[in-house]
Amino acid sequence: MKTRYLFDPKWKKWGWIILIPAILLGLFTVITDWEPALLDIEMYGPFITDYSGEGSESGYLDNNLMNEICGILLILGGLLVAFSKQQEEDEFIQKLRLESLVWATYGNYIILILGFVFVYDFGFFWVMLFNMFTVLLLFILKFHWDLWKLKQSLSYAE
Repeated sequence: MKTRYLFDPKWKKWGWIILIPAILLGLFTVITDWEPALLDIEMYGPFITDYSGEGSESGYLDNNLMNEICGILLILGGLLVAFSKQQEEDEFIQKLRLESLVWATYGNYIILILGFVFVYDFGFFWVMLFNMFTVLLLFILKFHWDLWKLKQSLSYAE
């Protein structure tokens, strides 16, 4: 089956190599507030405000790049894992892929709605931060869970 929007299967391995350390490093950074001094840099920002909403429209600021690196690696690794073809990419696998994506989208917005209802102030910022990644991560979990169940049922049938 021809799928132009999926990566070659070899990229899935590289996706896992990027994704797992990115998740671990990102969680470690969030939990411990670790920012290595090596990544402190003065950067230009077109939109600069502090948490109160005050600030200039653009300019230079001191920033640690750890959060940006973790986020970019998590997205890149997640995209490679989620959207690399299976070795046997047929209509049934595509159906699993679509159903998993729909399920992940529902899950993402349920989490967001619960955040709107139960989380306020700066805690809501954390909900939004993690919510950026939940569609991708929920899709990966659901799709690979369904693939595992499929392989189990096929091996049981033999």
